[in-house]
Amino acid sequence: MGSTLAYKILKNHLVSGELNPGKEITIRIDQTLTQDSTGTMVYLQLEAMDAEKVKTEISVAYVDHNTLQTGFENADDHAFIESVAKRHGIIFSKPGGGICHQLHLENYGIPGKTLLGSDSHTPTGGGLGMIAIGAGGLDVAVAMAKGTYSLTVPKMIGVKLTGELRPWVSAKDVILYVLKELSVKGGVGKIVEYFGDGVKSLSVTDRATIANMGAELGATTSVFPSDENTKDYLVSQDRGIDFIPLSADEDAVYDEILNVDLSALTPLAAMPHSPDNVREVSEIGSIKVDQVAIGSCTNSSYTDLMKVAQILNGRRVHPEVSLVISPGSAKILSKLASNGALATLIDAGARIIENACGPCIGMGQSPKSGAVSLRTFNRNFKGRSGTLDADVYLVSPETAALSAVTGVLTGGSAASSALGITLKAIPPETFEKNVNFVISPDGYNTENTDVIMGPNIKPFPQNTALTDRVSGKVVLHAGDNITTDDIMPSDSRLLPYRSNIPYLANFCFEKIDTGFAARAMDAGQGVIIGGENYGQGSSREHAALAPLYLGIKFVIAKSFARIHRSNLINSGILPLVFRDHSDYEKIRVGANLVIENATEQIGQETLTIRDADSGREYIVMPELSELENQMILAGGKINLIKQS
Repeated sequence: MGSTLAYKILKNHLVSGELNPGKEITIRIDQTLTQDSTGTMVYLQLEAMDAEKVKTEISVAYVDHNTLQTGFENADDHAFIESVAKRHGIIFSKPGGGICHQLHLENYGIPGKTLLGSDSHTPTGGGLGMIAIGAGGLDVAVAMAKGTYSLTVPKMIGVKLTGELRPWVSAKDVILYVLKELSVKGGVGKIVEYFGDGVKSLSVTDRATIANMGAELGATTSVFPSDENTKDYLVSQDRGIDFIPLSADEDAVYDEILNVDLSALTPLAAMPHSPDNVREVSEIGSIKVDQVAIGSCTNSSYTDLMKVAQILNGRRVHPEVSLVISPGSAKILSKLASNGALATLIDAGARIIENACGPCIGMGQSPKSGAVSLRTFNRNFKGRSGTLDADVYLVSPETAALSAVTGVLTGGSAASSALGITLKAIPPETFEKNVNFVISPDGYNTENTDVIMGPNIKPFPQNTALTDRVSGKVVLHAGDNITTDDIMPSDSRLLPYRSNIPYLANFCFEKIDTGFAARAMDAGQGVIIGGENYGQGSSREHAALAPLYLGIKFVIAKSFARIHRSNLINSGILPLVFRDHSDYEKIRVGANLVIENATEQIGQETLTIRDADSGREYIVMPELSELENQMILAGGKINLIKQS
């Protein structure tokens, strides 16, 4: 029985444990990345561990999220991250260089390597044949300090690609189709691996787009083989030396297989307010569009933007549409400027903004009230754009550009023919290295490098060891698919306070319950009840740290998203799963819940929770590995590390 590519790479990096689904393993981590929204906490935690030089081959600190500097806060965070990078031997990527995942693809990603990043879209690196995993900041800090990461071995979903994409259908439509078939929780506890004859028709940036949005499946990561297309991409980035061929065995066995005929796909769109709410563009119809945003780590490659330039060449953006474009990197923007494509975009009426995440995370360019916004991004959660009542649709760059011209949702060859537009193949380009946005740690003496901490940077909250009796009042009863954006909003108003948990906690859950923070503080010790897929979305550990600061002791849900569950455990907050989902409806806000003999019960298959007022008992499942059990007992990962 042959091996999948993912298992080959994991086996090559195995430090301890058995490579069998459901078993806990520890793997060697070759590379890490952070971004500034999560990075400040990562580096505060790295400092707390008294680490010296990082143990990875390469670690990079990117600044791409908090780039609107309307006050001192973001600039102070950047200065702090830069100083820690110099102290510990980390590459620092300055603001303006580009989006972390695009930059890592261009400059550092290597087939067969492992990458751990404090951003949920780190799996973008799977487009190069890496095992690239998004994780909470503390996990990344530990990986830098120790060079390892522990996880439960995922099951394998094989996506077999056949055929070739038709004109006006792109990689974005492939991943939207996969999301439609598998759903936003279909990849939880699994790795998605792409194989089949159709793979060779996809470029590395196509593959990166697909792997990037594997995060929306809840998957641990997504991975493509490393082949001639991979070699061509690395050569174009002047990194041909990094190429090695990699693929699954021909007789590799997958736990499940999804067959996708690329030639049968049509332009698709994810409708409000979930990435898996997918329908054909032709079925949705010609809805009026107010805003189009092209970019993000999903669709900001050179090829994507050159397609947009072709569509806009000699045309104008519809008078009632605002078109905003954010290139993925300074290299891409420079190439667009030198070949004339940038002038084409500007002449058509596009607004060119910084090479950064920008509107994808609500950092500027929020649409007007009640607007329809088409975005080439990866998430369309309610309010994520910065406008609570906006309807955000996720589409390909081709569909976005056509719609920007017509003023209504437009996609497909029929629409393009009516406009007299023919897409030509984008000729291959070579890119020179751009080191002007990068600060290398070489030559810095760690003993003489001071860490710079501005007044907005506060210590992260830490838990205490688990007591034998744990109690708390239910302060929130939440629904299904609660996102980390719901738990801890991320927008231009709050992102500057990512390093100030005491302040940030005041806005916890504000999108769905404005009284949550005050109610939790009044309770002293609180409990949250959640539905299916609790904590989906971003890797931001602030969605665990803010509840920790507010006194949350445990969360009971029908199911958890992978990264958020890990972040809760890292913070010493106990995640519990309902054995009987009907109990979810029985526990109401205000109930006083108690766990007796907690230190003994968490190590068992089931745990009993008692309602102190009614006497009713509920059976839940801790589902903790041995290492996770130790972290909960210690009151979090930092505490456990300090004990060792």
